[in-house]
Amino acid sequence: MAVVETLHLAGPVRLGDDDVRPEAWVVGGRLTFERPSGEATRVEGWAVPGLVDVHCHVGLDAAGATDRATARAQALADRDAGVLLVRDAGSPLDTSWVHDEPDLPRLVRCGRHLALPKRYLRGYGRELADARELPDAVAEEAARGDGWVKLVADWIERAEGAAADLRPLWPDDVLAEAVARAHAAGSRVTAHSFAEESLPGLLAAGVDCLEHGTGLTASMIDEVAARGIAVTPTLLQVERFEAIAQQADGRYPVYAAHMRRMHARRHAHVRDLADAGVRLLVGTDAGGTIAHGQVAAECAELATAGVAALDVLAAASWRARDYLGAPPLDEGAEADVVVYPADPSLDTAVLAAPSAVILRGRRLR
Repeated sequence: MAVVETLHLAGPVRLGDDDVRPEAWVVGGRLTFERPSGEATRVEGWAVPGLVDVHCHVGLDAAGATDRATARAQALADRDAGVLLVRDAGSPLDTSWVHDEPDLPRLVRCGRHLALPKRYLRGYGRELADARELPDAVAEEAARGDGWVKLVADWIERAEGAAADLRPLWPDDVLAEAVARAHAAGSRVTAHSFAEESLPGLLAAGVDCLEHGTGLTASMIDEVAARGIAVTPTLLQVERFEAIAQQADGRYPVYAAHMRRMHARRHAHVRDLADAGVRLLVGTDAGGTIAHGQVAAECAELATAGVAALDVLAAASWRARDYLGAPPLDEGAEADVVVYPADPSLDTAVLAAPSAVILRGRRLR
């Protein structure tokens, strides 16, 4: 077995909102704040717990499932950008093998998106023949995943012709039963949600997390905050709403106008969420049409929306790790650390250029 290099994180080392240590070491792959004997390779800069992308899709591209080599390249792009923990928010490829790859980020899998025929992107999700199948499908995906299940809660209903718009996929009673089945199995539920109309049913069902959440109204935001429901704004994806609207112009004018309204207020919407105390998570929605390795760009969008740099960093690091149940980075923990040349809690632009990435106690770049 190869000897793991001893590293001296020359500091500072930020472990939390108010927890900043002057320095640390990585010895035998584990973090310590006690100076070891012997030589150590000095690593200069601000160290923080590895970043988290809570909404991306390893093993998915625009055409659907990728091959294993492409999925590995996607995960490496995320890792090199400082993402050492990924919640894969739905993938048609079985990526359980990633768990055994020591140079790839740790992975929390949601299994496959659950949707209905012609009510989501072709080749992406598991399409159920009937909405009433959802509870059983949720139980099956809960058994396959790593503690999470992903639902597609709304999508355009093209059968309505020129009046087509985003519509919910599932009846409220079916949603409630499905979420209850997931919780009984020890899994949490997150939901793709663009539109206002899908949200009351999701909230009533007790969903744990919302992806995008662009339809949240002021009263809904207050409820989300009170219930402790997390929201992943995916601003890189919402930025694409104008391009999506352009594709729908003429044929689906109602839908196009709806997407433009949500696009226009995307930053104000995120400010509303932050001001209300909603737990924000950082997710790029990479895979499909967005390239992997863009966590810094997503963080920059959150900062543009008015979220303080420290809160953006926390949402992309220790708060997200805690939310997903990852062990805290403390004495004796396996070292998943990213090092930056300056303090990223003061300026999210720093996140674009990590100077060192340390995964499972090994420096990989």
